[in-house]
Amino acid sequence: MFLGGQKLRLLREQLGLTMRDVENASARIALKHDNDEFSMPLSRLSDIETKNVIPSIFRLYSFAVIYRQDMRVLMSWYGVDLNGLVFDLDVTMPPKSHVSEALANLSSVQMPLRLDPSFDPRRTVNFGRMVEQWGLVPLAYLAQFASCQYTYGYIGSEDLTMYPILPPGSFVQVDESRNKVLDGGWRSEYERPIYFVETREGHVCCWCTVTKEEIILQPHPLSPVAARVLRYPQQAEVIGQVVGVAIRLGDWRPVFDSSVNSKEHEALN
Repeated sequence: MFLGGQKLRLLREQLGLTMRDVENASARIALKHDNDEFSMPLSRLSDIETKNVIPSIFRLYSFAVIYRQDMRVLMSWYGVDLNGLVFDLDVTMPPKSHVSEALANLSSVQMPLRLDPSFDPRRTVNFGRMVEQWGLVPLAYLAQFASCQYTYGYIGSEDLTMYPILPPGSFVQVDESRNKVLDGGWRSEYERPIYFVETREGHVCCWCTVTKEEIILQPHPLSPVAARVLRYPQQAEVIGQVVGVAIRLGDWRPVFDSSVNSKEHEALN
């Protein structure tokens, strides 16, 4: 049972506001925005405070303004925690790669606050078992570690361009300051820069080669996706270079071609 109404009443009383004060203030907000959805008659305010009636998004905005409260806090009182959004992202798998704004406005994150003293960064371990205490840390405290502006991308469930290096479902961190395609200088495919590119058909992560007037979007050699040649920069924009990857292992499975018979399928398994 949500206790948002009780908390709103307590907050109103702490601020020294009467129900009539809230009604009049919400009416002024509604008038300013030319939308009656922002207003709260006395009867509705009473229902919200005493009967746990859930306010609309417009009235929740009015509460935030009148009570000088963060909208996120008010939403959390009704069971909607925006900082928990990260845990629900895996309920859907968009088929196309895209720029992800889902995590851009998180105000705090769960982070390890204390590690097991036996933790040795040189050895492979179950990191979850090494964390003795998790805590909610405001992102403002992490600003000191920021060195540049990043964009975060998601590799669509049908995008096999960089498979197997970047399997579908991966999240990538893109450094927008590195948007110039490098020409050589790497010793292996793991050192070769991967770029996040926006085309007229959508986004794609790939290796790139730039000529005088064209850009070649090159997939991994094991990928079934063909290379593409586009006019540059008219048909393709290099957003930046991939500098970080988050991969969920074990969830993604390839779709077998219908021409593969059951015996061959069993042999592959």
